[in-house]
Amino acid sequence: MSVQIKVPEKFLYEIWKNQNINKEIFTACGEKIFVFERGIENTETGGPDFLNARVKIGNITYVGDVEIDNLQSDWKTHGHNLNKRYNKVILHAILSCDSNSKFVYTQEGRKIPTVCFDSFLEEGINASLRKAIVSERENKTNKIPCHAIAATADEKTKVDFLFELGIERFKKKCERMVHRLKELIFLSDLHLKEPVIRYEIPPNYYDKTFTVSELNKREIWEQLFHEEIFEALGYSQNKTIMMKLAQSANIEIMRSLTHDGNVIQAYESVLFNIAGLVPDVLNLPTEEVSEYTKDITKIWSDIKGSYDGRIYDQTDWHFFRLRPLNFPTLRIAGGARVVDKILNHNLITVLVKKFTEIHNHTVLSNSVKSLLIIKADGYWAKHYVFDKEAPEDIHYLVGSSRADEIYINVILPFMYIYFDLFGKKSLAQKVLKIFGQVNINAENSLVTEIAESLSLHNAWKRTVIYQGMIELFRSYCTKQRCLDCRIGTKVFN
Repeated sequence: MSVQIKVPEKFLYEIWKNQNINKEIFTACGEKIFVFERGIENTETGGPDFLNARVKIGNITYVGDVEIDNLQSDWKTHGHNLNKRYNKVILHAILSCDSNSKFVYTQEGRKIPTVCFDSFLEEGINASLRKAIVSERENKTNKIPCHAIAATADEKTKVDFLFELGIERFKKKCERMVHRLKELIFLSDLHLKEPVIRYEIPPNYYDKTFTVSELNKREIWEQLFHEEIFEALGYSQNKTIMMKLAQSANIEIMRSLTHDGNVIQAYESVLFNIAGLVPDVLNLPTEEVSEYTKDITKIWSDIKGSYDGRIYDQTDWHFFRLRPLNFPTLRIAGGARVVDKILNHNLITVLVKKFTEIHNHTVLSNSVKSLLIIKADGYWAKHYVFDKEAPEDIHYLVGSSRADEIYINVILPFMYIYFDLFGKKSLAQKVLKIFGQVNINAENSLVTEIAESLSLHNAWKRTVIYQGMIELFRSYCTKQRCLDCRIGTKVFN
């Protein structure tokens, strides 16, 4: 294609998904292509745009991923050639060829063929884009199969069912936390350290009823809280690697750190170095390395000899398509300050006291969320990444909307299981009641679209309904369990 057209990639995805390919198509180097399966659009995690495609190129059929870009050069510009998540890509589909190269290369050095959109568009690019825009708009409110007829179900049926699903989702989170808590007790009893030593927990261990003395170990609750907070700070794109980071840079490692008055910088040094995000100061020109980077490298050099866990790599982290304020660097910096609150300001004890003594739900929610909002300071008030100053000051490492989500997804289930396992049933029920009554200020595109499909435009602001909509989509809509769904039985019968 001689003219380079820059198009929002979401429309290119629609063309790839919906374009009827009725003619022979070829790669840039002339190999014939037959697309058996175009793959599943990757909407949740970082990495290639379509997963598990099946494409015949020449005489060989490949199963793998498809990456879609505007330009051939975007492969390198976006860093795909350095990112191991793209090692399973089998085809690079582009709108415009701005390079003489007919291939791109993975991080492992494997050659990937390129196909240009203009080789398989039955119509001109403008007509195809118009169709893609219409399709993308229609799909925005097509998250649930019954979206066109969901309005025929009465509002009470929908709200009551979503309420039950919201409570069910809350209980699932609590069960997951209890499961992890039992693992931590097991590790504590055997004096194992993750992730160096592999272990296998006996299946019946999870069914065991623990005594108060077994549960009354401060370090296991602190580690569970540490992991849950880091996972929540990772959003969908980085939540798994953030959880792994909290397990590697665990609370005991953090507790053991010595420092010269700047404990947060010591925490940052451990977290960023184990994360694999600190630049190599020895192989960069001095003028390109900040004093901050040199300082945390020096701190780590004094510590790393006693650390025998895993060191992660920059390619494990997802930056692409994230707003800079959501970069994992800022989230890790925010996490370091939460670690400070856990270890040096008795955060869990403070939370227990607030939930025990404050009876007004609104006052309690606001008081707890104020503990979770973290203002940016020091180096990370002026940087999104290492050694490159941000164009404007950064005000928060954890803002109000993220604090709201952490309150709902971490604090409430954590406090519920804490009170429940220690036999404080009335306080556990108080937490559950708060979950059923509190409103949420965060926004989620999936929830917004489901609310529109169900004609429940304001109901999602209630946390339990918000969570119920996510549970509806994941446990019913995506699994085509329409006739197991109370809304589905209303509209399809």
